[in-house]
Amino acid sequence: MIIDAHCHAGTGDIMTDPWNTVARVDAYLRRAESAGISRTVIFAPFHSDYARANEEVARIVARHPNRFTGFAFVHARRDAGRIFRMVEKAVVNYGFRGIKLHGHDAMATREVCDTAQAFGTPVLFDVVGQASVVEMLATEYPKVNFIIPHLGSFRDDWRAQQQVVDQLVRYPNVFGDTAGVRRFDYIVQAIRRAGPGKVIFGSDGPWLHPGLELQKIRYLGLNPRDEALVTGGNILRLMARVRRDPAQHPRISYAVAAPCTVGPAAAAESEL
Repeated sequence: MIIDAHCHAGTGDIMTDPWNTVARVDAYLRRAESAGISRTVIFAPFHSDYARANEEVARIVARHPNRFTGFAFVHARRDAGRIFRMVEKAVVNYGFRGIKLHGHDAMATREVCDTAQAFGTPVLFDVVGQASVVEMLATEYPKVNFIIPHLGSFRDDWRAQQQVVDQLVRYPNVFGDTAGVRRFDYIVQAIRRAGPGKVIFGSDGPWLHPGLELQKIRYLGLNPRDEALVTGGNILRLMARVRRDPAQHPRISYAVAAPCTVGPAAAAESEL
């Protein structure tokens, strides 16, 4: 089974860029099917209210239950104090299998990581080039699996991508996804140094063509077993650890942070 582990779906409400306006899945589905992709992990585009955005993603998943799996998008600062409840609703009610976090919103917090640890969810965390934060996350939360999209930088920051490749080698709980990685040699290096068990195929659809992104994996020339890990086995293994009942963990409670809004200026600078 080929799984695209990185795709946006639904309606954003900031409306300054495609990735905070609307992420339509109709064309994506046709492209993915033609490429042989049978399942896709989806999450919201940038939004001012991720609880509402996650509800829309849940409706999309419900319309295509055999095609989509949802991740809950959270804003580490604006959603402070309710992240556990948001993820609990997403996992228990919607059947979601992970958390999505973006550094252009806010960087990861203990609340996010504690919640991920409680539910066993992987955290797809776009560090927007700030790969050094992965060092702290990986060591402070060794039981949480962190997936770093774009190998650390959608903007081709080679320093960040090199650092993430090094982290894949050193930390068993750090994985990298291939979405939008244009410097192909970093994908080659990640496979060679960290092994096929640490790299996950993603497309950053619907804006990037899933078939083109998948072809990068084909060009690695992996044997069938290793290619199957990259194109589906690794993300399946991480999602299989999700717990719907975190009863053995104390219920997490954090103070609500001061209101935080996302303005058009910040959104205009955002990566996919």
